[in-house]
Amino acid sequence: MTNALYDKGRQRFLQADIDWLVDDIKAVLIDTGAYTVNLATHEFLSDIPLGARISTSSNLASKTSTNGVADADDVVFSLVTGVNCEAIALYKDTGVAGTSALICYIDTATGLPVLPNGGNITVVFDSGANKIFKL
Repeated sequence: MTNALYDKGRQRFLQADIDWLVDDIKAVLIDTGAYTVNLATHEFLSDIPLGARISTSSNLASKTSTNGVADADDVVFSLVTGVNCEAIALYKDTGVAGTSALICYIDTATGLPVLPNGGNITVVFDSGANKIFKL
């Protein structure tokens, strides 16, 4: 798999249901041994089994959307324990997994996979032209 947007996430951007700059956007570290991504049908955080969600970040900070390119400050997952994490998903957090819309899936990035050791894990978003993702 390569980094990609969830189809329903794209739809939500086009329908103005996701506002990248205003909404609470979070990242979740994922164990792909417990989750198989389906970009066409997975819609909400609840589509990622609880056991596959190893750690969740706080809200992304300093989000930008220049020229359709989504970017934000690097994110820190605090005091992470658990199994190997091979991917990250971003989602619009509503406080309820069944309504928190999935946005993108990232499994090709520097530092992935990562084995938690009880310390912090910092995700450094791409410094290239596409940053986190490009619409």
